[in-house]
This record gives sequence, C-alpha cells and structure tokens, in this order.
Amino acid sequence: MAFSAKAIIVKLAYRHGVDAVTLIMYRMLFALPFFAAMAWWASRGQAPLSRRDVWGVLGLGITGYYLASLLDFAGLAYISASLERLILYLNPTIVLLLGWAIYGRGIRRRQALGMAVSYCGVLLVFGHEVHLQGANVAWGTVLVLGSAVSYAIYLVYSGELVQRLGSLRLVGLATSVACVLCLLHFALTRPLAAALVAPEVVWLSVLNALLCTAAPVLMVMMAIERIGAGAAAQIGMVGPMSTILMGVVILGEPFTPWVAGGTVLVIAGIFVFMRPARARR
Repeated sequence: MAFSAKAIIVKLAYRHGVDAVTLIMYRMLFALPFFAAMAWWASRGQAPLSRRDVWGVLGLGITGYYLASLLDFAGLAYISASLERLILYLNPTIVLLLGWAIYGRGIRRRQALGMAVSYCGVLLVFGHEVHLQGANVAWGTVLVLGSAVSYAIYLVYSGELVQRLGSLRLVGLATSVACVLCLLHFALTRPLAAALVAPEVVWLSVLNALLCTAAPVLMVMMAIERIGAGAAAQIGMVGPMSTILMGVVILGEPFTPWVAGGTVLVIAGIFVFMRPARARR
C-alpha cells in the first residue's frame, strides 16, 4: 500500500504546478541519505567492487530506478493513478517476455493465459480513459509502460549481481546511483529557480521519499525473510486495489464499471500467471 501511494502523492504534487523532473529531484534528494546509509551498512566488511560490478551497479541504477522513476512520474501527468498502477502491475509478465526474447526461455500455457487476461484488463481501462480524456492518455500510457519495461530490464539483469553483492547492498548502491543521476538531471536541464516550489510540494516529496520509497523497500525485505517471496508477492496484490481506493477518496477519481472490470481482470490474470504449476503425478 505504501508503494502504491506514490502515485497519489505525485498527482497531489502536480496540482501545485511542479514538473516531473523537479518533483523526482526532490524525492531522490530526501531518499538519498537513507539509501546511501543502506549501501554503507551492507558493504561493511565486504570486498571492494570490481570494475565489472561497478559498471553493473551503474547500469542497474540507470534502468531500475533513474529511468523507471522518471518515466513513471512523467506518465502520471497524463493518466489516472489507477491506470498507472495497473500498468506497473504487469511487470512480472514483462520480465517473462524479456526472458523469452533475450534468453529464449519458454512460456507455459498457464502463463500465456494469465498475460492475456491481464493485458485485456489494462486495455479496458485504457480505452475508457482515452474516450474520456483524449490522446494524451496514450502518451502517458507509453511513458508508464516504458517505466515498467525499464524496471523489468533491471530485474532480468540483476540476478547475477544479487548473488555476488547481496540484495541489500545492491539495492542501496543502485538506488544511490539513481538519486545522484536525478539530481544531476535537474541541475543540467532546469534553472536553479525551478527548485523554488510550493511548500506543499516539499512536504509531499518528503512523504514520498520516506513512506513510499524507503519504508516499503525495508518492509518488503523483512516480509520476504519471514514469509517467503511467494507469499509476499501474493499479498502485494492489494497494491492496485489500494491505489484505486486512494484515488477515489483522496484525488476524487471516478470509480466506474470499466475501472472495476479492468482491475478484476488484471489481478485475476496475474494470479493465474504467478500460480505455481501443479506437480504431475
């Protein structure tokens, strides 16, 4: 739910006239000390990074957090928080498709069925928003889908580095790289005066950095240690539903039969997609 609240906070900040680059700069500025401390803590007593590991961390920081976050924030300027969360929820299917395209890994019939159902759900909500709001929704959808693909690339290529560095060290280093890149992006593309924003934007960014970025990273790690990755992923299915509820209550977004139907299809499809295959007798 904390992860899902990110979209709500971003939409609230946009009401104060801030752009995506400035908003993500503030988010990463406040999150950087936490992730730098995480990287330092996890690196204690560990061997220094090899040149190969340094390049790997840089690449994962760019794709997994810098580019993915930038595209996501930019897309939220054009589409609803509900549609954004449903698109990002397709991430496991994108990882599978990348594995098929890059490594030639097979796709089971059950997985293909789950993907088909989920993508139909996103198309249902997308078609409804395009009908109501016009072509800008298509551009926002492309941006958020690009964010999902960028993060999927991070997941596909992070496996080897995770085994060598450990998840906590890798997350701390990669996110620290992304934070620095976001700050540099702002410094190179915006005048210094652009940092003068409404106080509400600053406080929303603090909330975004702590509640929706730093805290859920730790909570997910702690959950996986206690109940396993599979159970954690299943519980994570509350994400889209919580985003829709917060969007309706906080942002005043309409809850239509199209949104309800699309959400049911996406969650059902991902459930089928992630469900372990039954062992053959």
